Amino acid sequence: MNIAILGLGTVGTGAWEAAARTRDIKVKWIFVRPGKEVAPEYQPFVTSDIDDIIKDPKVDVVCECMGGLHPAYEYVTAAMNAGKSVVTPNKGLISAFYRELTQCARKNCVSIRFTSSAGGGIPWLFNLLRTRRCDTITRVSGILNGTCNYILDTMHREGSDFSEILKSAQDLGYAEKDPTDDIEGFDTMRKCVISSNLAFDADISPDDVPVFGISSITARDISWFKTHGYVCRLIMNGSVNGSSDGSSVSAYVEPALFGNSTLEAGTGANNNLVSLEGKELGVQSFYGQGAGKAPTGSSVIQDVLDLNGKVDMLPERHYTLPEGTTPVDNSQALHRYYIRIDHSVKGFPFQIVEEQDEDKYSFYLITKPVSVSEAHSIASEFRKTGAFFMAGIQE
Repeated sequence: MNIAILGLGTVGTGAWEAAARTRDIKVKWIFVRPGKEVAPEYQPFVTSDIDDIIKDPKVDVVCECMGGLHPAYEYVTAAMNAGKSVVTPNKGLISAFYRELTQCARKNCVSIRFTSSAGGGIPWLFNLLRTRRCDTITRVSGILNGTCNYILDTMHREGSDFSEILKSAQDLGYAEKDPTDDIEGFDTMRKCVISSNLAFDADISPDDVPVFGISSITARDISWFKTHGYVCRLIMNGSVNGSSDGSSVSAYVEPALFGNSTLEAGTGANNNLVSLEGKELGVQSFYGQGAGKAPTGSSVIQDVLDLNGKVDMLPERHYTLPEGTTPVDNSQALHRYYIRIDHSVKGFPFQIVEEQDEDKYSFYLITKPVSVSEAHSIASEFRKTGAFFMAGIQE
């Protein structure tokens, strides 16, 4: 099978190296932007003209490893319109253009695979779909951002401030120079969109999923958690509301508090842990490195190998999603929340509070069970003060 790799960054080079370890895959082209310097071993395959790839009838699969939305979307759709299947780890692309890309694949009788877009090297999406063949999935949830997990785990172990640990994560290569996507939860949100769409035959978009990240957490929050037997992790959650008839789903991203003995609490460093719950099979969990050159590059090439073995990722019905499939309704998801809000902040709705501690700086509150939509509405109002943090309590 002949492939073309678009992009020669971290994931693109990982895919190149993984392809070199297989006997069934040949890299025919590598697309790089004009003017980019490449190492000598890549030069015989390099082009900066996308038409060299799109118009080459010998290219079977295009591996989009560029990242971003544009021109990735245009290149991927052009490839499928030319009869080529596509593999991509680009979670931004898949979450933003899910319907358009799956329908383009359907129209052209090709496949689009993106198991590396959520979980990196963890076989998460592959097994999610495999489970769905014989069971109804009612929930997907877990830790899907290694940067946030490293920061939170280190804060718990060392008691250091957020900014100090973030700097350490950047020095170690666990966090980007601009960490906004990670620490504000947007990276996790995109993975929530993709996982929920596959689990529930849904058509959720990024705008449907409320997000609260970890940038406002403090060492005082961590101290309170440890005193009360909790560990904080940033999670995504997608679940079927009410009975498992799929009429609506909840989907959100937020910090969560877990008891010390849980799997989530024990997931340390920059590792991921993601789970699904089936109506018949119960809970299945997947653990490992969720990002990086080798894990993600290998996952890209595993998708290519599955295409070579004619293992399609999406079932037939998934290429023709009806309009308005499975709306998001977070008013039906209820749980208690921990909230820390400084004394200086006025107007907080204390009527939702069940338990209350305080020190000279802040109130430390446990709410009654409230809906996710209400909690995130409160967060959107008070996070602007810079003196607010919340986390859902997992019970």
